[in-house]
Amino acid sequence: MKVSPTSCLCPVLLCLCFLERGCGASHHGQAKVISRNHNLTHSHNQTKDGETEVHHRPKRGWIWNQFFVLEEHIGPDAQYVGKLHSNSDKGDGSVRYILSGEGAGTIFIINEVTGDIHATKSLDREKKSHYVLHAQAIDINTNKPLEPESEFIIKVQDINDNAPKFPDGPFVTSVPEMSEIGTSVFQVTATDADDPTYGNSARVVYSVLHGQPYFSVDPKTGIIRTALADMDREAREHYAVVIQAKDMAGQVGGLSGSTTVNITLTDVNDNPPKFPQKNYQVYVPESAQVGKPVGKIKANDEDVGVNADIKYSILNPEGANMFSIATDKDTREGIISLRKPLNYEKKRQYTLHVAAENTHLDPRFTHLGSFKDDATLKITVGDVDEPPVFSMDYYIMDVYENARIGTEVGAVTAQDPDSKNSPVRYFIEQREGDEGYFDIEAVSGVIRTTQLLDREDTPWHNITVMATEEDNPSLLSHVPVTIQVLDVNDNPPEINTEEEIIICESTRAGQVIQTITAVDKDDFANGQRFYFSFPGGIPVNPNFTLKDNEDSTASIIARRRRFHRLTQELYELPVVVWDGGEPLLSSTSTLMLRVCPCQRGTRLKICQSEAFLSSAGLSTGALIAILLCVLILLAIVILFITLRRSKKEPLIISEEDIRENVVTYDDEGGGEEDTEAFDIIALRNPEAAEELKFRRDVRPEGNRPGSSGRPHHQEMDVRDFIKQRLSEADQDTSVPPYDSLQTYAYEGQGSPAGSISSLGSAGIHSEQDYKFLDEWGPEFQKLAELYGEEADVQSESTTKDADEQT
Repeated sequence: MKVSPTSCLCPVLLCLCFLERGCGASHHGQAKVISRNHNLTHSHNQTKDGETEVHHRPKRGWIWNQFFVLEEHIGPDAQYVGKLHSNSDKGDGSVRYILSGEGAGTIFIINEVTGDIHATKSLDREKKSHYVLHAQAIDINTNKPLEPESEFIIKVQDINDNAPKFPDGPFVTSVPEMSEIGTSVFQVTATDADDPTYGNSARVVYSVLHGQPYFSVDPKTGIIRTALADMDREAREHYAVVIQAKDMAGQVGGLSGSTTVNITLTDVNDNPPKFPQKNYQVYVPESAQVGKPVGKIKANDEDVGVNADIKYSILNPEGANMFSIATDKDTREGIISLRKPLNYEKKRQYTLHVAAENTHLDPRFTHLGSFKDDATLKITVGDVDEPPVFSMDYYIMDVYENARIGTEVGAVTAQDPDSKNSPVRYFIEQREGDEGYFDIEAVSGVIRTTQLLDREDTPWHNITVMATEEDNPSLLSHVPVTIQVLDVNDNPPEINTEEEIIICESTRAGQVIQTITAVDKDDFANGQRFYFSFPGGIPVNPNFTLKDNEDSTASIIARRRRFHRLTQELYELPVVVWDGGEPLLSSTSTLMLRVCPCQRGTRLKICQSEAFLSSAGLSTGALIAILLCVLILLAIVILFITLRRSKKEPLIISEEDIRENVVTYDDEGGGEEDTEAFDIIALRNPEAAEELKFRRDVRPEGNRPGSSGRPHHQEMDVRDFIKQRLSEADQDTSVPPYDSLQTYAYEGQGSPAGSISSLGSAGIHSEQDYKFLDEWGPEFQKLAELYGEEADVQSESTTKDADEQT
């Protein structure tokens, strides 16, 4: 099969040619012709001289070159593409050509008999640049392929039918004002849809259509640059530059496109601030408040943004002392405020020299001059009717408590500051809940009391006095007045009895029980020294004495030893205390002293029972619950014992079983602690039994020093003594009505060796020091008390004997 143009070639060769716009070959339509033959394959190439060269090649299959078809064909007839021809085709119509692939049958059609291919539609290379098709020759008679199917390409050849475009335009950019020539501003890029590999259809150059002489553009790169020096933003800020892009390298006939680049000159600080005028005037009333704005001034700056920021200042000290100036960030105005109060009567005009300067300077433009300007501002003070002015900002006065009503406390003064000097009237500001202890005279301003004052109730009073002009009552002025109430001695002292006073049972004579103090509601100037004593006109207290420590305290001292809680638990002690003020005041307080068995060896005076409860941490409810449990258990035990005894008793007691019953009592004695149940010395001295019969609560004294250590009276026999005791027991109506066994362990008398029993040790003095028992803990407390008492008795006895000998 071959493809051939209209010119005749060798029929044995399979030729591939293409035609461009009719017959004739051009440089666009020249192509290699490669054919397939069963015997030989020839390739005909046309040389530059028009001669034909024949190359002998080895036999091989179909190799198709490209067909070319021009895009945008607008003729009335279908555009001829090329011709397919097979060497099996003898021209008798027995061969049918079939075309398949992209666009076959729609865009490209083939004459099945002749093999001519035509394009029926106008093609656009920018949409599709080539088409892949398949060709086959079939025998009409057998309907079988004469040769294998072959593939070829129809390529759409480009023409310059697309103009350059700026897909992202128009553009917006900026460049600082006063930039140098050649400063890069922006770069534009145009695109051309034509084939860049074929001719100059897609070769673009740039030019400036509008925007000269301010800007220029690089023809190849599209970079826009400044073309004029010192462009001033304040003169012109916005520029619209039109850039053109033209293909065909800018030649005549090329297509072009354009875009607009909007360029804005950004500001730089190249303009100093300027005051529109050099002199300004402002009127300010003298009643203007300190810290409030009283005027404003503004300097203009042609720059914008931070380049137009202005800082104002007052240059002369006179104006800077009375006024201040600050910049309003929004309006860039200088706001003038008052530093000190104005007084029309003292000064009626002020002159301010105000300067304005930029805060952000550009060193590139310092050669243009100073970026600073100044102006003069004259402030005129206006006269205003002002309220009265007090002579002081505040007043402090004092008055004694209990002063009679109408007592003068002090006076306030105020005057009209204006030139007319209007009379002033005074009054006290009334507050809600104020009891009104004071009043003021309207004309003189003298403050007086209206009630009796009590320093202990309110030591300070704060009032506000107002003054107004008689001609204009609406003008008011205020002043605070603080009044101190001075103290007089009108409250007697009292003893501070908040703590309970505890007396330990082991307290000795001369021991300090408690130190008491006093309190006084009056001021320390009258009550800092207190004196203490017992009330007069009462007998001397046998138990306690009072010692004034001369430091506003007093000590309660025990006059005897051994206080017994069972004998007397509470003691009342009246004490008189008086102060050293004028007049002298006193009061009497009754102190309650409680006797407790305190723990020895500790400074803390706490009753042992209370200490136990507090250490156990038991509440009253817990103690009651424990007590109830104990009572219930005790009742259960008693009931159990009673039931057991009732079961053991026989129902019938025999009358013959009558015998004496020995009743046993398991009552134990008090042991060593039971010192009052029985006096053992009575056994050692029978004659003293009668004397001690009704004095068992008194412990007999031992043998005095100097005696032989034996009883003085031993004439009565022990047998008689026991009989006498038996008779007393029988006649005693207070004993139980049954026999009792009383044992008397009298050892007898006359032994030269003496007794080794401890019963007589009570009358023997020992030099042993038993103070170490205090350190052995609470288990040996009672033993320490007994030996401590013995040591006290021995000391007293020794002292008494020494007094008798003296």
